[in-house]
Amino acid sequence: MKSAVETLNPTRVRLSIEVPFEELKDSLDAAYKKINQQVTVKGFRKGKIPARVIDQRFGRGAVLEEAVNDALPKFYTEAVNEAELNVLGQPEVDITELKDGETLNFTAEVDVRPEIEIPDYSGIEVEVDAIEVSDEDVDKSVEQLRERFASTSPVERAAEDGDVVKIDLEAKVDGEVLEDGVASGVSYTIGSGELLEGIDEAVKGLEAGGEATFTSELKGGSAEGKEAEVTVKVTQVAARELPSLDDEFAQLASEFDTLDELKADSRKRLENMKQYDQATQAQERVLEKLLELVEVPVPEKLLEDEVKTRKHNLEHHQLGQMGLDLEKYLEIQGKTVEEFDAETAEQAVKGIKTQFVLDELVNKEKLNVNQEELTEHLMRRAQSSGMSPDQFAQAVVEGGQVPMLVGEVARGKALAVVVEAATVKDTNGEIVDLEDDEDESAAAGETVEADASAEAEDKNEA
Repeated sequence: MKSAVETLNPTRVRLSIEVPFEELKDSLDAAYKKINQQVTVKGFRKGKIPARVIDQRFGRGAVLEEAVNDALPKFYTEAVNEAELNVLGQPEVDITELKDGETLNFTAEVDVRPEIEIPDYSGIEVEVDAIEVSDEDVDKSVEQLRERFASTSPVERAAEDGDVVKIDLEAKVDGEVLEDGVASGVSYTIGSGELLEGIDEAVKGLEAGGEATFTSELKGGSAEGKEAEVTVKVTQVAARELPSLDDEFAQLASEFDTLDELKADSRKRLENMKQYDQATQAQERVLEKLLELVEVPVPEKLLEDEVKTRKHNLEHHQLGQMGLDLEKYLEIQGKTVEEFDAETAEQAVKGIKTQFVLDELVNKEKLNVNQEELTEHLMRRAQSSGMSPDQFAQAVVEGGQVPMLVGEVARGKALAVVVEAATVKDTNGEIVDLEDDEDESAAAGETVEADASAEAEDKNEA
């Protein structure tokens, strides 16, 4: 076999491959054997039909077609390995010449990873938010905890903001009561915004036994999206009572004995959250600066496939779980189809560039992923997916996604190398040392890399 490589552009090549006919012998033998098992000829036992009879009865062309289909992947792979190409996706194959007994010539056009030069990135400088937790932040956190321990008691007065009311609902569209538009004994906190638009105004001021009618767009059910006339009847009004902010509350709501200890713990938790957010922000901004420094050509076919994948996942997975279609989603977002397509393409380009650049850094820095790092990443991914580690690990293995996870960790480590070399200052002008919490920085790096790369993962590899 002979092969030659022609570079069509920085991300695509054409392989020209010549195969002497004698190298097709194994594939020809396999073709005759396969056809033997599929056909019957009177006078011959199944599987024992001579090759000359198959040629006469079914045509030499059918045999050659079967043999070529069997041989092409093998010779294409040999040519790719010989040229040391890093191919992406499947090739477009064209048989240019097939002479029985003489030669098989074909071409294969395929996308390849572009060659990337990583420049000196030690001069990157970024600014991130300072870690500041105010007394108001702590008070708000404690107040949210206090809300969770609120109790209710029925009152004989008109309903007010914050009250919990029990209500019966009846929805009509075009004067007809909907089969799924009747509900009784629904508990609703006034001002929570958890039910229909307009319900707060309708029930405020009503006592038990009071009734009101309002118009609202239905959020679900058989008439979702339609305007309905909704009748609401209040059957009970209950006031919410918050526990006193004292040591007794601290003992009720936490493992601490005093309110001061509870507040101190709340402050520490908020600081940890802001520290993680700061690390993530640093990773994101350093990545943006790095991508600005590197020229990365993007394969057109890969970009096209990536955009399709992102749209498919949004429409058939994310929006489906929310009970929305793309049209409704764009209406909520206030975007046109053209704006959505442009944003999706921009995100896809960034994801592909991120993967290419960080993969090049992995090779340049000779970064490896050990079992402990992979296990920690798997645990984090399982937690974010809502699955147990065992369930997530099983799904990853069955789906052949282990290389994808290894790639995420490796690219996270590559980004961490760049962040370590960069200068990171907070809005107060102070140098931020992300090495103070290596675990959170590593987790943030993997998260940022995974978010930026999205579906542009190892699945794009041939």
